[in-house]
Amino acid sequence: MNSLFLQLGGEPSLYDAPLTYLILAITVYTSYRYMENSDEKRKMLFNAAAIDQYNQWYRFFSHGLIHKDWMHLGFNCFVLFMFGGQLEVLLKNEALFGPLVGPILYLTLYITGLAMSSVYSFYKHRYNSSYNALGASGAVSSIVFASILLNPIAKIGLIFIPMEVLSLRAFIFGVLYLAYSAYKSKKANDNIGHDAHYWGSVWGFIFLLMFKPSLFLDFIRTIQWYLSSLF
Repeated sequence: MNSLFLQLGGEPSLYDAPLTYLILAITVYTSYRYMENSDEKRKMLFNAAAIDQYNQWYRFFSHGLIHKDWMHLGFNCFVLFMFGGQLEVLLKNEALFGPLVGPILYLTLYITGLAMSSVYSFYKHRYNSSYNALGASGAVSSIVFASILLNPIAKIGLIFIPMEVLSLRAFIFGVLYLAYSAYKSKKANDNIGHDAHYWGSVWGFIFLLMFKPSLFLDFIRTIQWYLSSLF
C-alpha cells in the first residue's frame, strides 16, 4: 500500500489476532518464494486479458500473494499488521459480531477485498494483455477502511513523524485518501494500482454494512459528536 500511515494503539498478540498473523505468514512466504521466479510469478499476476480470454479467475486472488520487491511486501505487511490485528479483535467483540462470526467476516473481508478491488481494473484492462498488477494493497485497503468505519475518529499519522506533530482523524484521512487515489488513477503517471486502492477502500467500508447496517448510523453519530466537541 503506497501511503505512509499507521494507527494509534497497541498491536494485538498472535493469540488475539491469529488470522492476521496467518495472512502475514502466508503472504511473506509466497512473496519470498516467487520474488525471483519470473515464470511462476507471471502465472499469479493479475492480468485482466488472461482472465477474460482464458478464464483464469484465480488471478483475482493469486496476485495478492506476490509482491514486486521487499519494500512493496514490507509496506503492505506493515499496514496489515497495524490495522488488521485491531480490526480482527474488534469484530470478535460481542457488541459487533462475536467470537464465532467475527473471524469469519474478517477473513472473508480480506479475501473478497483482493477480488473486489480488481473488478474495475478487470473491465478497464481486459483487452490489454500487457497490463499486470500484483500485491495485496487492495485487500489491505479494505482492512483499513473497515477500521475507519468502526472507529472514524481514531488518529492516523505519518511514518517518521511523531503523532504529536502531525496526525489526522481516520474519517478525514479516508476522504483524502479516496480523493488522492481517484486523482492519481486519472493521471495514470506512475506504476501504482490506484484503482485497486480506491475500490478496495470502498469495499472495506461497505462490507461490514451489509451485515450490520446500523454501523453507518454509529459512524455518522461519532463524527457528529467529534465535530460538536470542537466548538
